[in-house]
This record gives sequence, C-alpha cells and structure tokens, in this order.
Amino acid sequence: MKTGEHEGSRDHTKSARHSTRRRAHKDTPADETTTALALAARHGDAGAVEQLVRALHRDVLRFVAHLCADPQAVDDLAQDTFLRALGSLHRFEGRCSARVWLLSIARRAVMDSYRYAATRPRLADLPDWRPAVELAQPRGLPGFDDGIVLRELLQALPADRREAFVLTQLLGLPYEEAARVSDCPVGTVRSRVARARAALAEQVGH
Repeated sequence: MKTGEHEGSRDHTKSARHSTRRRAHKDTPADETTTALALAARHGDAGAVEQLVRALHRDVLRFVAHLCADPQAVDDLAQDTFLRALGSLHRFEGRCSARVWLLSIARRAVMDSYRYAATRPRLADLPDWRPAVELAQPRGLPGFDDGIVLRELLQALPADRREAFVLTQLLGLPYEEAARVSDCPVGTVRSRVARARAALAEQVGH
C-alpha cells in the first residue's frame, strides 16, 4: 500500500471515530470501536472490514443460533448477514452502533429464511442441534453452567421473549439498543425480559 493511501485510510478511521463519539446515545468502548470500524470500512478500508467481521462474528452467530429453528442453517445465516451488511455498508452512517445494525440485519435474515422455508416442502426432520448449542454457549451466567440446559429452557419461551432475553442478557445490549434490533418500544423489551426471567425462574424451580 502506498504511503498516501495508508494515511488516507487512517484519516477515514479517525474521522469515523470522531463521528461515532458525536452520536447522541452512549456506546460501550467495544461498540465505539466496531462502529468506527464500520464507518472506516464504508470508506474503503479493507482492513477495517476484516476487523469488523472478526469482532462481531460471534455475537451474530449466537443471536442467530437462538432465533433459528434450523440449527444446521446457523452458519449460512450468519454468512448471509455479513454479505447483506457488506452490501449495504454505503448506507451505514453510525446513527446506531455497528453491533445493533448487524444484529438487525441478522434478525431480518432469519425472518426471511422462515418465509422462504414456508414455501418449500419439508423433506426430513433430522435436527443436528450440537453445533448450535456450541455456538450458543453462555458466558458468565450464574446457575446456568450447562449451555444445553439453558438453550432448552430458552426454546420453551415465546419467540419474542426469547429474543429480548438473548439480546439483553446474553449479548449484553442495553434495552434501548435491543428495542432498535427488535423494532419495538423500549418498554416492550423490558416487559418481555421480565416475563422471560420469571418463566425461566419457574422452570428452574420445578
């Protein structure tokens, strides 16, 4: 890479970071970094694209694994998410964090897969749940040492409550950002999480 190109790339990254800090809502340091990377990638920084995918790949996989009814499709849906994101990078302006933006795209990818599957005949029911369980292993959740148990408990929840719980309690999104991903009011997310917690506590108590 030529010196001028390298300096230009650094200027884009610096500008992206400044733009991120000017946003009205507060992001975590990690979200500020990934959003800066997305804005730099938007301006043609190939290195930023690679770093962005690496930084958010696990979050996208875990979210898709909890939403998807077909565990064997998790990797394909995650790949589809990033392909969609890269194809629309030119429209990303940093109004929300890059993580919220990507998880919103992942949610749409899963919903589209449901609609597509509904139009096709089901040939077999042979779920390979182990890969999805490995992708969905929780981190630092007291009382839920066994990821398989947690996944089974979450699968018993209604889809909207499961989504709210995964976004806020497993992926650590603030309620406001979870509301952006789910396209619903913040109060609705809070209610869904509270009901999910109560249902999980009741299941564990049995």
